[in-house]
Amino acid sequence: MLDANLKTQLKAYLERITHPITLVASLDDGAKSQEMLGLLEDIASLSGKITLDRSGADARRPSFAIKRDGSDIGVTFAGLPMGHEFNSLVLALLQVGGHPSKESEELLEQIRTLDGDFRFETYFSLSCQNCPDVVQALNLMSALNPRIKHVAIDGALFQQEVEQRQVMAVPTVFLNGEPFAQGRMDVAQIVAKLDTGAVARAAEKIKAKAPFEVLVIGGGPAGAAAAIYAARKGIRTGVAAERFGGQVLDTMAIENFISVSHTEGPKLAAALEQHVKDYEVDVMNLQTATALVPATQEGGLIEVKLASGASLKSRTVVLSTGARWRSMNVPGEAEYRNKGVAYCPHCDGPLFKGKRVAVIGGGNSGVEAAIDLAGIVSHVTLIEFDSQLRADAVLQRKLHSLSNVTVLLSAQTTEVHGDGNKVVGLSYKERNSGELKRVDLEGIFVQIGLVPNTEWLKGTLALTPRGEIEVDNRGQTSLPGVFAAGDATTVPFKQIVIAMGEGAKAGLAAFDHLIRTVPAEEPARESIAAE
Repeated sequence: MLDANLKTQLKAYLERITHPITLVASLDDGAKSQEMLGLLEDIASLSGKITLDRSGADARRPSFAIKRDGSDIGVTFAGLPMGHEFNSLVLALLQVGGHPSKESEELLEQIRTLDGDFRFETYFSLSCQNCPDVVQALNLMSALNPRIKHVAIDGALFQQEVEQRQVMAVPTVFLNGEPFAQGRMDVAQIVAKLDTGAVARAAEKIKAKAPFEVLVIGGGPAGAAAAIYAARKGIRTGVAAERFGGQVLDTMAIENFISVSHTEGPKLAAALEQHVKDYEVDVMNLQTATALVPATQEGGLIEVKLASGASLKSRTVVLSTGARWRSMNVPGEAEYRNKGVAYCPHCDGPLFKGKRVAVIGGGNSGVEAAIDLAGIVSHVTLIEFDSQLRADAVLQRKLHSLSNVTVLLSAQTTEVHGDGNKVVGLSYKERNSGELKRVDLEGIFVQIGLVPNTEWLKGTLALTPRGEIEVDNRGQTSLPGVFAAGDATTVPFKQIVIAMGEGAKAGLAAFDHLIRTVPAEEPARESIAAE
């Protein structure tokens, strides 16, 4: 199952196992079971601390459990954890085998002391780049706390189960049989949902922080670059982000990042976070900014209020809140989001195998999505508002060569139809004739561009009608001491390499502002509370 090179690498990793583990396989006579058996035999042959037991009785077949001998610690994979999930398999082997995690000791102790019995099930697809974070987080929690159990399920392999539970997006997590979460989550986010006091404790810590000299809001490429360039100047720097990496985490393949011919979003995001942490930067994850309060006098402190109720203060602020997928804003879209309406064809495409789907949008993203999906689903209808596709010519040629793709131009999607549980079709208007038509289908993939995450800034600083932050050639906004960079700004061409450059510029501009501005006395705490 594994080639010689991969076996050599895996053998080196497995030497880190300190507690004996057993692989308990539940198999049938199918081809996938034979593949799984070959994989497990290869793994067991690479370490004297791993035993293979073929007598498993799990109802899901093929599946296997990784159990720590002499304990209740273990995790389960239903399906073959290859592709993006192979790293999840390796980490599970190590962590169930006693190898320590790199997460903070504070977070690990929080997991160990969670009070309750938690039985998690995660549905993933092998092409999903968002799924490994969730699978690895829940596996780690299971390896630390015997009252937490987790099974990771390949939705494409257990199609009937997926349909019965109406799983139409991955990753989808069930807790004790009930829906728990959908989409990418890291271990801290999951623990925060389980530990109801975590948000309040984090808010208290934030309230006690001294003012920063540069405070970056957002942890994508622009925010990471701004933080690194500021920290290298030796000034007190902080980053507050909902999730470090931002939209890069949702990017499947990156092939235009100069000097790196190919990488994947989660890999780049992890490298960005590690680079930031190489400096003395205070990184505050899971923090959502809700308001920006300008300084009351030149050189004064700018305040950023957070959803937790806490706030941060800084002499300068760099806004790098990025953007998110644009919605169609038509009836039915919100109701059937993750019930047939999806935004990531790489992640959710395998769940629609053999079904009919639509792709909304004729730019590069939309045409690439249609091409990818055509190899999985029975038929793709691509709907473009304009009178022509806007994708690169090479992509258009590939699209038109596919027999199971229909392209509708000058078509405006007007409504998503569902049966109360899932999508069953959509309506669109032919813009030339005004005629309304309907397409029966099971999935809709929306690929119509981005919208900046700036709603919380309206009325505070200058924004364009599209919501982009207006900046000059130094990244300066309309507010003194407040800079911005990345996809949330008016800088054209929303690309990772451009966001990084703009972030570096904003960090340097913030430093230049600091050295040219005399600090004002910090406002009294009572006056802040009065606001």
